[in-house]
This record gives sequence, C-alpha cells and structure tokens, in this order.
Amino acid sequence: MTGAQILIECLKREGVEVMFGYPGGVVLPIFDRLYDADIRFILTRHEQAAAHAADGYARATGKAGVCIATSGPGATNLTTGIATAYMDSIPIIAITGQVKTFLIGSDAFQEADVTGITRPITKHNYLVKDVKDLARVVREAFHIATTGRPGPVLIDLPVDVQMAETEFIWPESVEIRGYKPTLFGHPGQIKKAAKLIAQSKKPIIYAGGGVIISAAHNELRELAEKIKAPVTTTLLGLGGFPSTHELSLGMLGMHGTVYANYAIMESDLIIAVGARFDDRVTGKVDAFAPHAKIIHIDIDPASISKSVKVDIPIVGDAKNVLGQLLEEIKDVPDSREWLKQVHMYKTRHPLSYKQTDKIKPQYVIEQLYELTKGEAIITTEVGQNQMWAAQWYKYTHPRSLISSGGLGTMGFGFPAAMGAKIGCPDKTVIDIAGDGSIQMNIQELATCVCNKINVIVVILNNGYLGMVRQWQELFYKKRYSHTCIMAPDFVKLAEAYGAVGMRITKIEEVRPALEKALETNNTVFLDFHIEPEENVFPMVPAGEAINRMIGGMA
Repeated sequence: MTGAQILIECLKREGVEVMFGYPGGVVLPIFDRLYDADIRFILTRHEQAAAHAADGYARATGKAGVCIATSGPGATNLTTGIATAYMDSIPIIAITGQVKTFLIGSDAFQEADVTGITRPITKHNYLVKDVKDLARVVREAFHIATTGRPGPVLIDLPVDVQMAETEFIWPESVEIRGYKPTLFGHPGQIKKAAKLIAQSKKPIIYAGGGVIISAAHNELRELAEKIKAPVTTTLLGLGGFPSTHELSLGMLGMHGTVYANYAIMESDLIIAVGARFDDRVTGKVDAFAPHAKIIHIDIDPASISKSVKVDIPIVGDAKNVLGQLLEEIKDVPDSREWLKQVHMYKTRHPLSYKQTDKIKPQYVIEQLYELTKGEAIITTEVGQNQMWAAQWYKYTHPRSLISSGGLGTMGFGFPAAMGAKIGCPDKTVIDIAGDGSIQMNIQELATCVCNKINVIVVILNNGYLGMVRQWQELFYKKRYSHTCIMAPDFVKLAEAYGAVGMRITKIEEVRPALEKALETNNTVFLDFHIEPEENVFPMVPAGEAINRMIGGMA
C-alpha cells in the first residue's frame, strides 16, 4: 500500500467518520484516496476553520477531531486552531502535507518547519520520513491525543512518503515508553482528602473542563449532594454540574457571579476537580481564597501547584478519583450554616440587568434559553458575547457549551458550531457571536450551505469590538481607539451565500425571530442590534482579588 492508502486505512480503523480541511499540492495523493474513501470530507473555506471545526466536533462528541491542510501556508493557517485546542485540552489530529524529504530544509516552494512551529502548541508531533513508520505513528497519535490530559497531535507527512509503498501492518496495541498516564488516585491521598472534607465547615467544589472531558459529571453531582457543598465552575466547566441545581453557583472569576466569588474567598476548603487555577479564575493569586485548604484532583501532574499551592494533590482521572473519594467518605461536614451564608450571597447579589427600550443582549440569551429549554449546544465567539452566553444561558448537560477558554480565539464559534452540528446532527446548535468576531471566519457560510450544516448564528451587534471597548471605557477614559468596527449588512451577506438572514432592531421582534430561526431548515444569521455600550458585569479588574468586583448590574 502507498503511504496515502495507509493513512486512510488507519483513519478508518480509528473510527474516523469525518474530516475537515482544504487541499493543496503536496496532499494530492491523500485527497486522491479520499475521493473513494468511506470518510465524509468537509471542505472548509479556510484552514483555520478546519481546525476549529475539528475542535468543535471533538468537544461535542468526545471523539478526536481530524483536520488536514497542505504544506506551508496551509499548515500555518491551522496553527491558531491547534493552539486553541491545546490550551483547552481538546483531542484533535492535524495532518499536514510537507515537501519531499530530500527538499526539507532547502526553502522549497511552500515549505515551512511545521513540527518546529507547532512544538509548543501540540501534545506531541511527528515528521514521518519513512513510510514503514506511518501506521505506527497514526496509531500513537490517536492514543496520545485521547488519553491522559487530551490534546492536539500533528502528523507532518512529506509527499514522497505519501507515494512510497510498503506492506501495511496495523499495530494492535500501543506501547510508548515513558507515557503512562495515572488514572487512579493514590489511596493515601484519597484518605487524607476524605478526612479534610469531614473536618471542613465551609467546603466548596471548584470544577473545570476536566470534569466534562472525563465524563465525571454524575460523580461530581453525587459528591456535592453527599457533602452538601456548593459548586462553582470555570467557563469550560459549565454543564459539568447543572446550572439549575440548588447547589450551583455558576461560573466564578473575572466575569463570574458575585456569589461564586464571595463564596470561594470565604471557604475553608476548596475541592478543585479538573481545573487549573487559571488567572481569569484566581485574580490576584496571593489574595486568592486566603482561609482555604485545597484538594486538587487533576490527571496532569504538571497542573497541580503550578499557579496556586495546594495541600492535598491527587493525580488521576477525575471520574475515577471522585469514585474513590465517594467510597472513602464516611463522615460528612456540617455545612448547614455555610449553605445559609451562600444562599444569602445569592439572594443579595443576583445576576441582573436593567431593561430599556433598546435590545439588551442578556434578554436575547434569556429568550433563547426559554425557547430551547436548555437543550441546545451553544458555541461562542470570544468577548462580551462569550461572557453573556456563560452568564445568562443555563447549562444542565456536559458538552452543551463549546467555547475557546484558554486562548480566547475570535472566529472560533462559527466553525466550531459546524463541527458540533456534524457530530450531533439531531441537536440544535447555536453560535452566540459578536459583530467583530463573526467576520473572522464568516466565509464558512459557504461550507454550511453547501453541506446543509444548519446552524443558527446569533449576532449581538453593537458596532464595537465590545470587550476591548469596555476596557477602554472603564480604564482608558473612553478613548475608543480603533474599537468601532463597521459591520456588513449581515442579512444580505447571508442571503448571498444562500443562507437566511434576519435583522432585529426592536424588543418585540426578538422572540419571534428566534422562534422562526429554530423552525428554519437552513443556516440562519440573526443580526440583533443591541445597546451599543452595554457592559459585561460583574467584572474583576486585572490584578485585583476576585471579591473586589466592579458593577453588579449592567
């Protein structure tokens, strides 16, 4: 078999049903084999969108997403999507073409050192120089991407290796020296954690995206109900614990709820599960949770005590460790007074906004939640739209929010929605976008229409790069330097691609427009003209402790 045939055969054996990408000169042998392959191929209109679509597919399904691009600019266009997946621990396999092996290093046409470029933003990467290694490399790539702390793996494949022939041998098992992720927590650490939980008076559970990756949501809920501890989540942890549960505090951090931030700062024990104490969560690190001891459960030992020193580290898969912990806990804390205090925080400091005669973005998202009953998959762009989506839509299921957390990639939400819809065709998939970020990958309208990928894009159009403008208003004396952005006529643009566009300028038009979009069998762009200078509140200024928020009402 040729290298191209071996690659396709390996992908099929790994269960790959769909690939996203864009062809080019040095991947023609692969694309020639894809012509007859039993793998659905989605031709995106930009390689960055291919990486984001593979990412969205992976987040929605839990499977590895696959994308492919040619060498040089095709490969470098993938890098933003690869970095996005790397920051959020998402398993994708990125396949890039490369010039012939004997030309590598000669500055050949469309040559780039892709393995060098992507080394800091991949979990691992390969440059395959011998076709005999290819089957093993593909097998290892999927294993590495999907086990332990997941992440992107890149395979750089020279065109002559794609055309070379060898006997195909499928590796039945994978053995990689030095790579053995720890799946269960150390029994001694589990006992220490159970003892500390029993002694606590003000426990709080802080859950991150690792809960969703591990499918540990049921164990998390069982632990919270057993020890009567309130639960706050990161942005990527939303959906890992039902937002409608009485113990839910929603999201914490820079734009988290007031009550979540107050509670974690007052707690005497933090049980961190699958979270990495990101700076958007901790705020000023030396002022973070001054009274609390910390139990940190994470599959990646490098994440523990990296940002915040912890008292009881437990390395292991979140689902397994929580199961062990539930078995070990015999005595539970008396948290009745603590829950009263937390309830008081929630009563006094609810999320709120003031309705005027202009369309408020919070109202749009509230109506969207009511109409979908929380059953949609929500993707987001980055900025104000992302934070409003996190605050005002209630996530009750894992994998129902797909957002770029660590890298904060504008242009992510629309192609991620495509990937999510392909992975979950029976689900309603909605991208909540800003008028700035949607323009970064707006060409994917063609991909959606051509492939009948029916997603809804809710554009919160305020005429600004909203989050940057908000910072300029609050910290730079309203000097709006290059944040006023001209948007196109989104309705005409959608129609030009064969999609449906609607413009909404009045409050009474909001709900009917959403209802119509949900009933439409096509991709829909909803252009909501919202209050131009609406801000996301509450907000923790950069460098402040997270209980020193500004704003409580937008």
